Amino acid sequence: MAWRSSGASNEALIENLARNGLITQPRVKQAMLGVDRAHYAPHAPYQDSPQTIGHAATISAPHMHASACESLLPYLKPGARVLDVGSGSGYLTHVLAELVKPGGRVVGVEHIQPLVDIGIANTRKSAEGRELMDDGGIRYVKADGRLGWPEDAPYDAIHVGAAAAGFHQPLIDQLKVPGRLFMPVEENYMQHIYVIDKREDGSVTRKKDMGVQYVPLTDAPKG
Repeated sequence: MAWRSSGASNEALIENLARNGLITQPRVKQAMLGVDRAHYAPHAPYQDSPQTIGHAATISAPHMHASACESLLPYLKPGARVLDVGSGSGYLTHVLAELVKPGGRVVGVEHIQPLVDIGIANTRKSAEGRELMDDGGIRYVKADGRLGWPEDAPYDAIHVGAAAAGFHQPLIDQLKVPGRLFMPVEENYMQHIYVIDKREDGSVTRKKDMGVQYVPLTDAPKG
């Protein structure tokens, strides 16, 4: 149904995603309605498809962002702390920040400065984004996302927007108890979403979900 969900406006896109069962939670729908994808996707922003944003990075299709939000939703409560690894153009970072306000904090991590700069500039295009950045609800940093961002840990929820070569232990270590990690993982030339939960007793479970195709979570380009 994803291919039928594109629209002529942000509202039409989100309504189509909901109509096609790709958004089922009202809180996710409201948050995505409140963040205009045109501020974050340079071409055909209301198409339900991934798009390049330069620097060997992409912005995922809207239905994948919806899936991530719905998976993490039990941990996205007002005041929660969230880490968005591979924040790219900043779109999902902003949506996550809408889901944890008031009082929440989302840190977007990118491995090259131009992508950090893009995320900041895009988020500041809207009054809502500017307010979140000025109040500390959104912060973008340059770092190796595979190592997380210990400065603001632990996190209620962590989203990874690029395919990891394995289960990076620093990310699991930076989860709260309880907490949830949503990440694509490369396995035998394929990629699957894994939902990793850290339970109240500190135990960790991994649930394998749908097959996907993301850009790899890698070192920053040289030069």
